[in-house]
Amino acid sequence: MAELQLDKIDLAILQLLQRQGKLSNQELAEQVGLSASPCSRRVKQLEETGYIAGYATLLSPEHFNLSLTAYVHIRLEKHSKAILEAFEEKVSHYDEVQECSLLTGSDADYQLKVLVADMKQFKLFLLDKLTTNQHISGVKSSFVLKHVKNQTSIPLPS
Repeated sequence: MAELQLDKIDLAILQLLQRQGKLSNQELAEQVGLSASPCSRRVKQLEETGYIAGYATLLSPEHFNLSLTAYVHIRLEKHSKAILEAFEEKVSHYDEVQECSLLTGSDADYQLKVLVADMKQFKLFLLDKLTTNQHISGVKSSFVLKHVKNQTSIPLPS
């Protein structure tokens, strides 16, 4: 992957696309002060060099009655490469898991962000899916009362 030196226009393009990914090339070009063709070339170059990893449509969980977010801390009995990889492989197939992170400096080995409809659905997820893994030695769950900030954009240099 070729390295690209980002200038102010590239950063402006990235900032706008993070916030409004559905902008047309024409609208994007106007907002960053370019004509359509050079803007399109820059976006293509940002994609090819990996600065733009992909595009997605963000859905509203509440429209699908997904109102319970839980952070689940998982402790494994052992830390062998095979056990870690097996756990990660299994968890990656659970649609309820929005994020899975391997941690350090905590009692937990992993933190999962889980999105479900209600406590009944969470119980089913926990008992029928997650804790069927024989290498799990502990599970601790916390439930979100209120989302104060929830963003998908990353901080860019100014």
